[in-house]
Order: sequence, then C-alpha cells, then structure tokens
Amino acid sequence: MKKRTFVSLALLLVAAVPVLFAQSAAQSAGASGSVIKYIAAALAVGMATLGGGIAVGQIGAAAMAAMSENPELSGKALPFVGLAEGICLWGFIVALMILSA
Repeated sequence: MKKRTFVSLALLLVAAVPVLFAQSAAQSAGASGSVIKYIAAALAVGMATLGGGIAVGQIGAAAMAAMSENPELSGKALPFVGLAEGICLWGFIVALMILSA
C-alpha cells in the first residue's frame, strides 16, 4: 500500500512540474492561459476516472465474491458501485467548471 501511494505521488509530481513551468513561460511570453485550463481539465477528468475505475474494480470483485456465497446480496452491492462511478462524474463537473472560468 505504501509503495502504491509513493508511486501515485511521484506520478502526480512528474505531471505537475511541467505545468508549473509552462504557466510561468506562458505568462512571460504573453500567451493566453487557455492551454493551462485544458491541461487542468484533462488532469481532473483523468485522475477522477482512474480513481473511479480502481474503486469499481475492487468493489465489483468484493460484490461478486459476496454474491457467490449469498445471492440475495446483489441488490445491496449495486449502490456502492454507483457511488464509485459517481467519482468520475465529479471529475467531469470539475473540468467543466475549470473550462468555464
């Protein structure tokens, strides 16, 4: 678990550093900040869908294991999968808010 967290933080840092330097270069060159908005929106959607995919994968595996033992649990597992998919929707909403600003 610690290794996964470390790798995630390292990838986030690798993705964030060029964006920071690109912003300062764009401001000094007089270019618009629309490129930064598109990158930020893409990161918001991308990270939200990755997180949602991981959550759905783990919840789906646990739900299938539980349903193999007790088939009556299928109705109780479905809302949890929907909540995990909602993470992707929030990422999309944040991206729309970034692009509209």
